Amino acid sequence: MAAGNEVSPTYYIQHHLQNLTFGNHPENGWSLASSAEEAREMGFWAVHLDTMGWSIAMGLLFIWLFRKAGKIATTGVPGKLQNAVEMVFEFVENMVQGAFHGRNPIIAPLALTLFVWILLMNTLKIIPVDYFPELFARLGVDYMKIVPTTDPNATLGMALGVFCLILYYSFKMKGVGGFAKELSLTPFNHWALIPFNLLLEIIALLVKPFSLAMRLFGNMFAGEVIFILIAMLPFWAIWLLDVPWAIFHILIVTLQAFIFTVLSVVYLSSAHEHH
Repeated sequence: MAAGNEVSPTYYIQHHLQNLTFGNHPENGWSLASSAEEAREMGFWAVHLDTMGWSIAMGLLFIWLFRKAGKIATTGVPGKLQNAVEMVFEFVENMVQGAFHGRNPIIAPLALTLFVWILLMNTLKIIPVDYFPELFARLGVDYMKIVPTTDPNATLGMALGVFCLILYYSFKMKGVGGFAKELSLTPFNHWALIPFNLLLEIIALLVKPFSLAMRLFGNMFAGEVIFILIAMLPFWAIWLLDVPWAIFHILIVTLQAFIFTVLSVVYLSSAHEHH
């Protein structure tokens, strides 16, 4: 699809921000949405097939790369893949040691999975915005968003998974009474202020998954919009702006993966602590 030349700028932007949606339409039944309006009419249970497909693909790529690195690992001179994987392992290990103050063998593997998986999904943004939409359009697929983290459903799904772990370890490590006491007597340790404490602590607890999800989504979505806007410029301006922005965005995609991971570890560390 040529940006701006064959279609209007408004349609071009809307098209590139529309997910491939499958759901139960009130009139068409179970089908693929042919427009944003049809996708909205499918309601809450509609599935974004592109988000699901690309996130699963990046998860499988993560497993394949690390499995391959493990199979070819050597105590001699390591190859490039082994070097890269060892650097990631060391980076995540240092992150967990600095942010997690309890003892739990699950936290480091979880942090590694979150960081690498989000990094791989974010890195898809570096691919030119027209490449996959045009490719899939030739195959008869109208919409294709390839960056799962530009979809709030993906970021909220990961954040809610972390939130469930926060609740699980809060109850496991502190007990129902201990967790309730922490919510009731923090930050003000006085019985008269229990209602106020509960209001503050419950809001703070519920905000954690929302802030995790919206921070990642907001940064990735904003970057996606800028790439789309650049793609609508004349050819000479695209190369002038797109390459520097893509290089700068390499830092952004890495930073956002790091922030999501380290905050998840910090929240889980708090769930293990007794106050």
